[in-house]
Amino acid sequence: MTRGSIGEYAEAVRERYRRARKKGKGVLLGEFVKVTGYSRKSAIRLLRRNKAPGAERRGRPKRYSAKATAMLVVLWEAANRICSQRLHPFIPELLRVLEQHGEMRVEPEIAAQLQQMSPATIDRRLRPYRQRGKRRSLSTTKPGSLLKGSIPLRTFGEVERKQPGTMQVDLLAHCGESTEGFYLFTLSAVDEATGWGEWVVVWGKGQERVGAAIHRVHKRLPFPLQGLHTDNGGEFINQPLYTYCQGEKIRFTRCRPYKKNDNALVEEKNGSVVRRLVGYERYSSKQAYEKLNEVYDLLRLYCNFFQPVLKLIAKSRQGSKVHKEYDTAQTPYRRVLAAGALAQEEQDRLARIHQHLNPIKLRSQIEKALEELWNMADHPGRVTTNVLA
Repeated sequence: MTRGSIGEYAEAVRERYRRARKKGKGVLLGEFVKVTGYSRKSAIRLLRRNKAPGAERRGRPKRYSAKATAMLVVLWEAANRICSQRLHPFIPELLRVLEQHGEMRVEPEIAAQLQQMSPATIDRRLRPYRQRGKRRSLSTTKPGSLLKGSIPLRTFGEVERKQPGTMQVDLLAHCGESTEGFYLFTLSAVDEATGWGEWVVVWGKGQERVGAAIHRVHKRLPFPLQGLHTDNGGEFINQPLYTYCQGEKIRFTRCRPYKKNDNALVEEKNGSVVRRLVGYERYSSKQAYEKLNEVYDLLRLYCNFFQPVLKLIAKSRQGSKVHKEYDTAQTPYRRVLAAGALAQEEQDRLARIHQHLNPIKLRSQIEKALEELWNMADHPGRVTTNVLA
């Protein structure tokens, strides 16, 4: 029998059980136990109740209202569905920014509930709304032998994440299901100390165009570029880029072949930012090049000002398990300010940019640009223009 059926049966028998004498109660109780499978003591407790089972909710009363959950979903969507450990410390600032731009008005008690939620509670509340799905990309990295002896190796254990300025750089191919022919690339760069990210579209994989994209990242960073850390592909290990780094006094290092963990920060951003948003389609047209640049111009603002990141601060091994400790999640913008590496003019410029940014509006603009970009993906039979004016 179902719980509901047992409740209905108990309701029908309860009044007769109360009015019956001792012998009659024994008969009714025996019949009830035989039908429901309850023990006699459980049946007695059930038939003595004033209400049917399930009429009152068991356990602790609910601490967080449905309205608080609805507001949490809005905040989570505005923050691009980040994990609870990153979202939890960012909730107060995100509430303030969204109220400042008129995106939401949150009652004080609801705001208090949101800020009291633990990361585990946030995960439980958001579980019905999460969607999962990943796909691996094709690799287009070919080893470059030129200058390998002049460019020093640097492993993941030698990373110093104290001051901003050392960028891990990688190239992603927008080749679809095949690496043959021409297609666009994305140059992805992430600062090791702050998580500040920059993304630039590259027209092909030529050394000059990759070098020009790195120069654009260099000029767009709010802090000085002091180090460049790449993989062993020929698009990076070449004389023009080596000469550029020497002239700009940029420390140029490379990771070990086939050891992606040496470039772990940018590899993580490749999946969580570029592949998650742009996807795995093939792009090779001038229109797609311009639209993808438009996406990245919006994305760099959204990620650097409204996407908090966690930083590993300690790691220890306990038997067969590795225990990792992280600091409190902060946005790259807050980490750059806390590092004290910016001149006052640059701090004021970033503060003005941050004050006028609306994360929900940014997300809407990014999604609109992405919809237009996806319509430009190459499909069999489609004619594309592979000439960049």
